[in-house]
Amino acid sequence: MSARVAVIGGGLAGITAALDCAAAGARVTLLEVRPRLGGAAYSFEREGLRMDNGQHVFLRCCTAYRSLLARIGGEHGVHVQPRLEIPVLSPGEPAVTLRRSGLPAPLHLAGALARYRHLRLSQRLGAARAALALGRLDPDAPELDERNLGEWLAARGQDAQAVAALWDLIALPTLNLPAAQASLALGAFVLREGLLRRADAGDIGFHRRPLSEIIGDPAERALHAAGVQVRLSCRAGALRRTGNGFEVLCGNAQRSAEEQEEDEGEGGARQRTAAPASGEEDPVSADAVVIALPHARAARLIEPLDAGAAARAGALRAEPIVNLHVVYDRVVCEQPFAAGVRTPVQYVFDRSVAGGVGAGRQYLAVSLSGAEREMGMSVNELREHYLPALDELFPRVRAARVEQFLVTREHAATFRAQPGVAALRCGPRTTTVGLTLAGAWTATGWPATLEGAVLSGHAAARCALEAL
Repeated sequence: MSARVAVIGGGLAGITAALDCAAAGARVTLLEVRPRLGGAAYSFEREGLRMDNGQHVFLRCCTAYRSLLARIGGEHGVHVQPRLEIPVLSPGEPAVTLRRSGLPAPLHLAGALARYRHLRLSQRLGAARAALALGRLDPDAPELDERNLGEWLAARGQDAQAVAALWDLIALPTLNLPAAQASLALGAFVLREGLLRRADAGDIGFHRRPLSEIIGDPAERALHAAGVQVRLSCRAGALRRTGNGFEVLCGNAQRSAEEQEEDEGEGGARQRTAAPASGEEDPVSADAVVIALPHARAARLIEPLDAGAAARAGALRAEPIVNLHVVYDRVVCEQPFAAGVRTPVQYVFDRSVAGGVGAGRQYLAVSLSGAEREMGMSVNELREHYLPALDELFPRVRAARVEQFLVTREHAATFRAQPGVAALRCGPRTTTVGLTLAGAWTATGWPATLEGAVLSGHAAARCALEAL
């Protein structure tokens, strides 16, 4: 094939689409405004600490993402639990572990729920009935997306305590929203795919090395090996039709103020400056184009060619995530990760090895999803609020000294998975033949996850190749 494909965006979706198109014989150029690949999954160094922008876990059922890691050579840096196991901590109480058994689904979770002391016995029985009813719903039914997950749970006897102690443990890390604000359709999808379809589907995968070592750097090597021309620090400023093809107008610019805000966590810098005027580069000509950008930037780029898709993408709202990075002068937590209930701490991860922290010290990363309130808090306010909360969960903290307390903020970490969101998520095809869309925000069926991003890249590449 002598056809030319331009892929705009170097995140997981763009990497996947570029590799697929190159494997089919197309001449591929990938354009990325940042000086690195990886998109929303990246790492950086700050004050001597190697940090990921967020705690991006995945599940055993995320087969597309795991296959991409194997394809680019990044699988060495991840680990999947042999069996789902989530330590759940609460102030002043011993840890309770949610652990699946070897029984077939859905019986594999029965023992874990029966022993879950953060709920009363009657609440555990009600939760089991609600889970089975939720698993029987069809996430693709349009009417489900108009409904609220929290209201649906309440109608089935799940009170506020049960939602906080159980259902939000699932909703917050997967939907980036509490159950009270989330789409019922996406909640049903997560429960079905991640917990009920297969017994081992929900086993959790972790990134043991910094994300740039697992995704960004290996992807760049794999793309070059596949013959893809990778142009970093290259802004796609406009896209236009030229006869039977397209032309991407490019500029070599610094990040815009908006783009710096979207991943302000990179380097931890909160100072933002407007980008200077960029020098124009030679335009990129292509027979097909894959737009693999966040929804707001994708909307602006495609508006002249598909106003309807642009309007839908532009109407999507974004939801933030805040991460706290705390280094102690000693080991205070024995678990590799844990969830919290009756505490502001949602999930905490031991990132000592990946962060480059020496023996005898410990680096804990606290992930806060649906973090609109925390986005408005200063570093000192977050420190004053969350260090005492960590003291309550980990008794050893009381004798420890905090060596570092850093904050990273993702203003637009995911699209907001609220009711009605399905109508705004575009498919890979647009009304302009040869122009396709990719990204975790597109209509993959999944919430905004690593798996959804990779699936969207495959779908966009198929459509682009069909158009050629």
